[in-house]
Amino acid sequence: MAQTGSGTQTAAVLFNQGSDFKFIVQNIPIPTIEPSEVLVQLSVTGLCHSDLVLAQGLVGACRSVLGHEGVGRIVALGSAVSSYSSVTLNSRVGVGWLHDTCGSCSICLRESGRRHCLAQRNHGRHVDGTFAGYVVVNAAFVQPLPEGPPDEFLAPILCGGLTVYTALKRCGARAGQWIVLLGAGGGLGTLGIQYAKAMGLLVIAVDGGKEKEAVATKLGADVYVDFTEGDVVAKVKEASGGDGASAALVLAGSGRAYNEAIEMLGAFGTLVAVGIPKPGESLEVHPLKLIDLGIQVTGSLTGSLTDLNEAVAFVERGIVKPLVEVRSLEQLPLIAKEMEEGKISGKVVLKHRH
Repeated sequence: MAQTGSGTQTAAVLFNQGSDFKFIVQNIPIPTIEPSEVLVQLSVTGLCHSDLVLAQGLVGACRSVLGHEGVGRIVALGSAVSSYSSVTLNSRVGVGWLHDTCGSCSICLRESGRRHCLAQRNHGRHVDGTFAGYVVVNAAFVQPLPEGPPDEFLAPILCGGLTVYTALKRCGARAGQWIVLLGAGGGLGTLGIQYAKAMGLLVIAVDGGKEKEAVATKLGADVYVDFTEGDVVAKVKEASGGDGASAALVLAGSGRAYNEAIEMLGAFGTLVAVGIPKPGESLEVHPLKLIDLGIQVTGSLTGSLTDLNEAVAFVERGIVKPLVEVRSLEQLPLIAKEMEEGKISGKVVLKHRH
């Protein structure tokens, strides 16, 4: 039997999903929980580019309450939750992309496979997300967080940091090798630069404009290439010694970025697909290029709980310091427009008020 929520909460509610989407901040009921769920009172939530993709209707239907980078504390337990020793009242937890999966298919049974389950449900996509003061979380998918780092540093790691950290592990580059981050000045890119440097990698940051250059350089990028000026591919190859990079992570949702990234790779290089381009934009490459140079193309989606714990540990030890701008949930309608226009460097974290 569900436990009935009481009272109301402030939420940024999505209306008119599609090109004319908008967020309206209003009061909605606090949700109820089922026996296997917990209720989390959120202090902050990160804003992820995939929230914008969902709002624009580019990947199908979604909920009216988006968000999947929440940090808060458990305030209610479902009747069947006592078996989870790590899930207790007042525990500090994170709320990420996965709400639940089937847990029994061949994909789920593979190591770290659950995030690819075809029956998965996601916060903001299938169940309400973190753009509200309270969120319902499946107890088996609660992500415990350490007490040390501030909320605004942990929220961006729950999806953005986890995603780029896992992609860096997946790319196969070793310390001392060159990698390219396309979209280096955004939320994933600013985290990616720091994780990559912590791994001993040489980083070529690709983005547009002097502001993004200043950010990337400050965070430790070895080279900055402005995609709005000159031959981007030639500049990347020159920076990497003429042979091309060992890996290119496409963090930008741009077909152009994908098609330039494949040309930036050297022999045996790996392209990791992370950013989601608009419909009609795609990677166009003749198989002979992959064959001749032994290039691999792979996709990377979020990460496992082990990956998350590792990514959080970098923050806990002060090695990675997320570049964040803390704003109120009520500002989300304005922030969404700024994100659409590419005006945001780093990550925006929205503060809930209770």
